[in-house]
Amino acid sequence: MQKSPQSEQAEPRRPARSRGRPREFDRQAALAQATRMFWSKGYEATSISDLTKAMGIGSPSLYAAFGSKEALYAEALQHYGQCYEPLFWSNFHSAATAREAVMSLLLDSAASMSGCRADIPNGCMVALSSVGSEGHEQLGELLRSARAVGLERIKARLERAVADGEVPTSVDLNALARFVQTVQSGMSILARDGASRAELEDVAQVAMMGWDARVGDRAASRLDRPSAGE
Repeated sequence: MQKSPQSEQAEPRRPARSRGRPREFDRQAALAQATRMFWSKGYEATSISDLTKAMGIGSPSLYAAFGSKEALYAEALQHYGQCYEPLFWSNFHSAATAREAVMSLLLDSAASMSGCRADIPNGCMVALSSVGSEGHEQLGELLRSARAVGLERIKARLERAVADGEVPTSVDLNALARFVQTVQSGMSILARDGASRAELEDVAQVAMMGWDARVGDRAASRLDRPSAGE
């Protein structure tokens, strides 16, 4: 039976079937979501189901793109360092003195760890992770290395301060750097438990009193005193 012209016009056309590979997901966006999930819950408590839901992909895609949960966590640590460490360290690097650098590090940590500076989970992902003690030695080594980087940054800045005459040569730089690192790590735990930015800033202020007691308050006086033009 031959169709009339009217019936041909009335019949809707079927869209052409697309061929080729399915559209790939945004790998960086998925990694960002995985980082937040690991940061919030920790490695062991984060399941593959948690990850696929947060990343918006299926488990086959997760394994195809990242290899394993362990490999994904390792990439998440790199992503954390690249995207979030500047919140803590940028002002530290640009500070004129070691005291100002340490004060900036602690105050920026108070703001960032409490979620006041960006929409991120509370606390520091690196400081809070206990993956090394959970039987994942290689991941634990990555975390220890990341923590060591922070310590070496502080020590290097203190060594410059000694060369500049800001910090006396008699000061044990390793102990002082460990003190700063310990305060920051403790602030991370407090932030995870719900401490406010103001409470964490109070901790930073008390820590700087300890700095002044050990190093001397000459740098503090120089920083706190208004300039002639103010």
